[in-house]
Amino acid sequence: MRRKFSVISLGCFRNTYDSEIMTDRFHKEGYVLTGNNSYGPSLKNNPLNCDTLLINTCGFIDKAKEESLEVIKQAISLKKKNKVRKIIVFGCLVQRYRDILRKSFPQVDKWEPVVEFSPTFLRRKKLERTYFDFLKICEGCMNKCSFCSIPLIKGGLRSKYKDEIIKEAKFLDGRNTKELNIIGQDITSWGKDLRTGDNLTDLLKSILRATTNIRWLRLIYTHPRNFSDSLIELIAKEKRICKYIDLPIQHINDRILKLMNRGITRKEIESLIRKIRKKIPGCILRTTVIAGFPTEREDEFKELLSFLKDVRFERLGAFIYSREEGTSAYNLSPQIHPSTKKRRYNGIMSQQQKIAEELNRSFIGKKMNIFIEAKEKDFAIGRTQYDAPEVDGLVFVKKPNLKIGEFYKARIVDIYGYDLIGI
Repeated sequence: MRRKFSVISLGCFRNTYDSEIMTDRFHKEGYVLTGNNSYGPSLKNNPLNCDTLLINTCGFIDKAKEESLEVIKQAISLKKKNKVRKIIVFGCLVQRYRDILRKSFPQVDKWEPVVEFSPTFLRRKKLERTYFDFLKICEGCMNKCSFCSIPLIKGGLRSKYKDEIIKEAKFLDGRNTKELNIIGQDITSWGKDLRTGDNLTDLLKSILRATTNIRWLRLIYTHPRNFSDSLIELIAKEKRICKYIDLPIQHINDRILKLMNRGITRKEIESLIRKIRKKIPGCILRTTVIAGFPTEREDEFKELLSFLKDVRFERLGAFIYSREEGTSAYNLSPQIHPSTKKRRYNGIMSQQQKIAEELNRSFIGKKMNIFIEAKEKDFAIGRTQYDAPEVDGLVFVKKPNLKIGEFYKARIVDIYGYDLIGI
């Protein structure tokens, strides 16, 4: 009888990709994937019954660490009930804290670091059968933002070779992938370490030439400092590239941006946003910002809040600053009090909720292409090109007999929070 394994993948899209690499590895070792494989931070009420449970941890910020630790504890509880025989924990949290974890959780059978990024690796297995996928084109980062632990965990920039990326894109295209999300720590840095002269724009053109089934090509995790004019022009003219740009700014005050080592100023960020919106009409901008970065004064926070109100990003995520050992921001003083960080975070999200609702209402009455991903009894569930999987809003279409993995036109008739309702 073949041994069975299950996977719990925590954290970002990049971790999901790494979990699928591990899935490939275990298939090659003779295991069969089984059970309710999860992307969430809970094993409660999960009827796992397998020989080996893999847990891919996230160690980026405090909240992610807490979620990872909770899942490890839940897995140990399942092991005590004989629902799991062996626990293997890997990923970012293990990369940083393996010795401490080994002492704290002796019930775990094996600890492994982050999955080694191979410039020649081709995935052949998925955790779930879906019609969208991810393609990691680089690992690590060369930007060295002062708040970020990623270079400590994953090292400097390592770009995947162009030929290997095209090979993987062709493989996914042949597997009837309809949406391909291009991911990395900073995809706009792709190729800088290869010294071939190719950049992200060149790579995207090659992917487009090599594929036919992929309808949506989405760019996730770009850096405003590295966003080129050629990339803007390609997004503007190429129908298959989603008019969706993930552009984390982190802050807007020049003093804070300098302390963050972002390598860009407020003036340059504003200029880039104006250029994008002028050359790509209707483009949706997603950003992330940090609340309570060390030394952030109240007037600097209000400057950020005012900027966000004026610019009106269509999609926005905020993080409470997490003090990470080994980063240069760790020793900055004064650190902001937790209650102040929380208040500033709440202020950002409360303001953004109103902006998002107003922008969503502007879609009412419009016909939009909807990519169907799931079905319930009375409706189908999908997304527009303006929404990335798992992090943005959904469209609930009042027609349940639509085919999963296909595109349909729907007229938007109402909104529900961050989501749309269509017919």
